[in-house]
Amino acid sequence: MAIVCNENAMHIGSIVLLYWFISISMVYLNKILMSNEGVSIPAPLFVTWYQCVITALICWVGGKIGALYPPIPYQQVSQEENENDAPDATRMRNPSFFSQFPQAEYKNDVGRKVFPLSLIFVGMITFNNLCLKWVEVSFYNVARSLTIVFNVFFSWCLLGQSSSCQTILCLGVVILGFLMGSWGEINFSLLGTVAGVMSSFFVSLNAIFTKKVLPAVEDNMWKLTYYNNINASILFIPLVLYFEGDKIKDAMNVQLISPMFWAAMTVAGVFGFSIGIVTVLQIKVTSPLSHNISGTAKAAVQSMLAFYIWGNPATVMGVLGIFVVLGGSLLYTLVKMNEGQPKASPTTQKGNP
Repeated sequence: MAIVCNENAMHIGSIVLLYWFISISMVYLNKILMSNEGVSIPAPLFVTWYQCVITALICWVGGKIGALYPPIPYQQVSQEENENDAPDATRMRNPSFFSQFPQAEYKNDVGRKVFPLSLIFVGMITFNNLCLKWVEVSFYNVARSLTIVFNVFFSWCLLGQSSSCQTILCLGVVILGFLMGSWGEINFSLLGTVAGVMSSFFVSLNAIFTKKVLPAVEDNMWKLTYYNNINASILFIPLVLYFEGDKIKDAMNVQLISPMFWAAMTVAGVFGFSIGIVTVLQIKVTSPLSHNISGTAKAAVQSMLAFYIWGNPATVMGVLGIFVVLGGSLLYTLVKMNEGQPKASPTTQKGNP
């Protein structure tokens, strides 16, 4: 029994560590691609476009492989039956990893239904990467910390959902941490902070519109990812050509012929795809609450490591702002989880006489 418990704990721990590794590595690698002109090019839209292409390509390949290995039925013989007897029921073997990917096809009518969400998706990932380009890595989480504020605002404005006093108090803590972190940031970037706020704005809209668009793709998140990234890849092309065409031409005989550049770009794209998988795995082996706690702890470690790895200057006010933001976000998660639990009926509360 102890061995089983230890194996289970090791399995959970390995999933959590994998989530931390991929998430932190993705942020750090994207920071290099967005701001290190010696390795990458000063074209964040081009970098983001390439990552969308990689994600769509992985979904396409996954769908093709999944179609080759569909679930195979097998017959199970019970202990009461002889091996030569016919079984009473037919079950399915465990599907392969790739069977979760949809068939690799693009239907124009479905693509048009997903298109409004794709516009929001483009805004979300564009401002997210611009924020990472312009702010210090240690300030990145603070700059994007207003997502839950926009969540509550859009829930009230678009869905008519009211919020409790506890929720509003948590938002106040997050906003206070955002102001403290901004005030304490030595290398403060107004453009980067505005990009972080806009990223939070689009993240909230993305969550709302995702629920509306999911029925168009049969509630299949991988199919939505496929369509979303194909649409985004098309939407980015005119933006890249207009805003970054000259920069790409200048890099034609330098970075664009460097194997290291394309390797870093591809790894970042794979990490961007993988974060969705490891997030689902972490929720599956723990719980939504534990996942949020793990994400909060990961964000703290990511910010603290940035002071050392990237040499970001730290101030007392800036560090306090980071932890106030993370604390407010964690309190918000606990409040929403508590509000989502069903209340016990009077009969249950009284118990048996």
